[in-house]
Formats: sequence, C-alpha cells, structure tokens
Amino acid sequence: MAHVSGTDGAADAGARRQELAVRLGAVRARISAACAAAGRTDAPGLIVVTKFFPAADVRLLSGLGVRDVGENRDQEAAAKAAETADLDLRWHFIGQLQSNKARSVLRYAAAVHSVDRPSVAEALAKAAGTEAERRSGAGLPQRSALLCFIQVSLDPDARAGGRGGAAPSEVPEIAARLAGVQGLHLEGVMAVAPLGADPLPAFQRLAGISADLRADHPGASAISAGMSGDLEAAIQAGATHLRVGSDVLGPRPPVR
Repeated sequence: MAHVSGTDGAADAGARRQELAVRLGAVRARISAACAAAGRTDAPGLIVVTKFFPAADVRLLSGLGVRDVGENRDQEAAAKAAETADLDLRWHFIGQLQSNKARSVLRYAAAVHSVDRPSVAEALAKAAGTEAERRSGAGLPQRSALLCFIQVSLDPDARAGGRGGAAPSEVPEIAARLAGVQGLHLEGVMAVAPLGADPLPAFQRLAGISADLRADHPGASAISAGMSGDLEAAIQAGATHLRVGSDVLGPRPPVR
C-alpha cells in the first residue's frame, strides 16, 4: 500500500518515520510533564488514533514502540487490523458502535470505548457468545475478554446532541448488562470533554462517575479520557487511557 501523508500526499517512509518520531516524542513529553505536575507516578496508557491514516503509518508507529491504536470506523479498523496482523498491536474501537457491527468489532478489537446504550451492551454479549462457539467449533483457543468502556456524556443535556454517550444515570444499567458476561470485561468509563468548556471540571465529574461505578464493580477502574487538546486536564483528573490522534499523526488527510 502506497504511503499517503496527512498533508502532501506521498512521502518518503524515512522522512515520515522521523516526523512521527518527533511528534510522538513531544506527546510523550507532555504526558510525562503532566504526570509530574499532577504528582502521578502511574502514567496513563497512550492510544494513538489512526483514523483516516494508512496502515503504513501504523507500521511506522509500531516500530516506534506504539502498541495501542484506535479507530472510529469498523470498516477502516478491520482492514487495517488485517493488514497489520503480523504486528503486536492492540486495537481500540472508539467510535459510535452500531449493534450490527458488534460481531465484526469483536473479531479484531482488544477494547471498545463506546458502549453508550444497553442495546450495544447486549449486542456485544451476544457476539461474544457467538465468537466463543465459533472458536470452540473450529478447535481454536478462546480470545481474551473484550475490554468494555461505558461512554458517558459530560454535556449538560446528555441527549441534546453534544459529544455522545450515555447519561450518568444510565451507567448502572449498562454496567449490569456487561458485568459477568463470558468474553467481556467491564473495564471502566470513557468520555469526551464538552465543546467550548473547561475540560478539567468535566473530567473530574467523570472521575466521580468512575468512583460510583467501582463501588459496584471494583474491577472497572479504567478511565478513558483526554485527547490532543486536553490530555493535561485528563491526567490531572486521573485518566488511565489517553486517545491522541492529530498531535502524533498531524492534520487528518482528506477523506476520499
């Protein structure tokens, strides 16, 4: 597959690798500085979001030590995962998940960060059971449990557009649909900061929602929060996973 850069089309692989190395180094430095400022010794995991960028970039990132990559669309994620199946990668599905895509996502993803309604939780549970039966029938080993994050809306009105996600009041019901299902693991919560608002209070609210969830599900301790523009606030509020795209890969290429 020919490399297509995020700005000027085809680019030399060596130059692109150097560009990615510099950008990745800068993001890692920001993470380290934010952890130091917050008094944290437990750096959050970095998920590099490769939406709209080619599998060639994923290979370069793997060579730079990136293991966790994120995608928003099932079709794009499935194709990249197949093209890079020889690499030691963990794929994170972070876009809105349609129930009819649950089985497909389960085939390649290590984690889903966008379980935002009970119907999606039920679809994942059903897909996990189907996949377990398929593997058993084919004599294949069972896959690791799919890590499931409940996406929570931090907008004042959770259902009035916003950045997506379940209302905080819906989290217990969704958690109950995921907990204890063979092939799934309730990992924690995920959110995107509201547009035009200070992200720190929003992420602190998410930390409170996480604490409430852990009271009933002690193993659901992960918090997926923070992107290129607000990772420092997310780290200050206790995020365990960051989802960074443009600051590592550069401006997104035009969709074709």
